[in-house]
Amino acid sequence: MAVNLKYQFARLNIAEKLIVVNVLIFIITRLVAVLFRIDVDAIVHWFELPKDFGTFIMQPWSIVTYAFFHGDFGHIFWNMIMLYFTGRIFMNLFGERKFVNVYFLGAIFGGLLFIVSYNIFPALIGLNNSLIGASAAVMAVLIFVCTYTPNQEVRVIFFNVKLWHVGVVFVLIDLFFIGGGVNIGGRLSHLGGAFLGYFYASQLTQGRDIGSGFSNLLDRIQNLFKKEKKAPLKTVYRKPSSTTVHKNAASDKEKHQRQIDIILDKISKSGYESLSKAEKDFLFKAGKE
Repeated sequence: MAVNLKYQFARLNIAEKLIVVNVLIFIITRLVAVLFRIDVDAIVHWFELPKDFGTFIMQPWSIVTYAFFHGDFGHIFWNMIMLYFTGRIFMNLFGERKFVNVYFLGAIFGGLLFIVSYNIFPALIGLNNSLIGASAAVMAVLIFVCTYTPNQEVRVIFFNVKLWHVGVVFVLIDLFFIGGGVNIGGRLSHLGGAFLGYFYASQLTQGRDIGSGFSNLLDRIQNLFKKEKKAPLKTVYRKPSSTTVHKNAASDKEKHQRQIDIILDKISKSGYESLSKAEKDFLFKAGKE
């Protein structure tokens, strides 16, 4: 059974894996609290993002871990629902590597804006508060897709709306609650994630991937935990002409990318639903590569 669960987990895309991890953490923290008679807040305290720079320096991991803890069922439910649907749209455009960039950079930027806000705005200075929840990260993914494919239409209950309309509504909701003095720090972190998503997508449309440095950092961290394996002995064969092979591979890659660009341009102009089944399948397979 354990092997089967591992296999099922491996089949999930990165957004679905994050949902599973968030839900497991939510359940496990509450089980531990009940079984060992520990206050849930005492557990979360070690992973939440503090507002004070001094406290944050003592637990720097919290700039990422805060995004995996939630206050109650409603908090995690709506975050995971949004993550699921925005993740599906994102995966139709790009692969998992870029999703990781947007998601975690959104969480980090939203967390940093939270800390800065509680140390510069008079209304927040002196308040005892901390930050938990994946909202900033989810907001980054949402605004990214709203910016990259603004005219793509999605179904909302009984009618279709364009993605950029959805993005504007969510930003306005956060601004409304900030103006009403409700969860100001949390709402500011949402806007931090939204800005990261908007900036990332805007730069990407101009051919600049601002997350490449973050990807390289993750690769270095991952390599630290990889065990060195001795390469097996190989029989080497001479190839008659490697130049021709390289030229053909480069040509195929250019054709592949050109077809992706054509499909993305079509989505931007007419929406995702305007694609044919063959185009959708091609884009889905390209996102997995």
